[in-house]
Amino acid sequence: MKNYKISIPILVGIIVVIKICTISPALIERYYSNGLYIGISKFLRTITGWLPFSAGDILYIVVSIFIIFSLIRGIQNIIRKKKSFISTFPFKRYCVILLLIYIIFNVLWGINYNRKGIANQLGLNVKPYSLNDLKMIEGMLLVRVNESKSEAIKNGAKYSTNEAMFSRAILSYDSLKKTYPFLNYTPRSLKSSLFGKLGNYLGFSGYYNPFSGEAQVNTTIPKMLLPYTTCHEMAHQLGYAKEMEANFVGYLTSTGSGDELFKYSAYLDLFIYATREVGYYDSTFAKGAYKQLLPEVKSDLAEIKQFWRNHQNPVEPVITWLYGNYLKANQQPRGMQSYNEVTADLIAYFKKYGKI
Repeated sequence: MKNYKISIPILVGIIVVIKICTISPALIERYYSNGLYIGISKFLRTITGWLPFSAGDILYIVVSIFIIFSLIRGIQNIIRKKKSFISTFPFKRYCVILLLIYIIFNVLWGINYNRKGIANQLGLNVKPYSLNDLKMIEGMLLVRVNESKSEAIKNGAKYSTNEAMFSRAILSYDSLKKTYPFLNYTPRSLKSSLFGKLGNYLGFSGYYNPFSGEAQVNTTIPKMLLPYTTCHEMAHQLGYAKEMEANFVGYLTSTGSGDELFKYSAYLDLFIYATREVGYYDSTFAKGAYKQLLPEVKSDLAEIKQFWRNHQNPVEPVITWLYGNYLKANQQPRGMQSYNEVTADLIAYFKKYGKI
């Protein structure tokens, strides 16, 4: 693609068309998220799911190596051959590449950021909640966390291999697909991230690769977080792009599975989100809720806190800031705080169904 003068306007025009199409969430929900995207996602999971390793991570590694070597070679050419920066790193070429990546990202998955989503599918009336609503839901989550932990201890539930955990996550989705057909998860493409240990220092527990259709799980994080994290990433595969939506779908599948460890993982994570929100307005109430947790739950929270503290470093805040701005650019104005917004869906769910 050497005629950049022609290419760039064409690519920009395609992006404008994509943006115009995303103005209507109803149309996106009907024709893309529940239409074209289903075919795209199943195709990607079919061609990558059988691989015993993460194809998407390999792609990232190859691209990263290519970029590093290109930069080194370019700098050498500038120094040794006295070439100009513009001739060595032509702006128009890289502009075309970035525009193409942006278009492919949106066509393969990114348009889902503009859908109506899970709240619409469930008929939930999600609206701004009061502090009393927030305290109510935190109290209910407190009970559920303690109950699910007690049940897991009583039944001697144990965390097994990553592969077994992935299989149990798929069963969690299978158990709900009769009630919610839109949560039908086939075929599978779940992988342990090749960047797990690196991810601990960058602050991520999982991610979705829109170019390979794989759900990547950082399986080096504390075990009690893995079931809910896995269900969260699987929700991204089904087209729930926004973090609060993936959180809520992860909650539905984890708690509806009948698996004590999956229930506990979901309730624990949601309790953390709700406590953060409550603590912002009433720290005394939040501390009071924490005191009522079972000793075993407090021990798990202490382990999680120490784990992330052990991996603190100067780079992680920068990555968090960058990702927060990425979320803001994709229909999530609260940035990293968007994860906490799952509490709004949970409150609306309780008000409709009388349970969590």
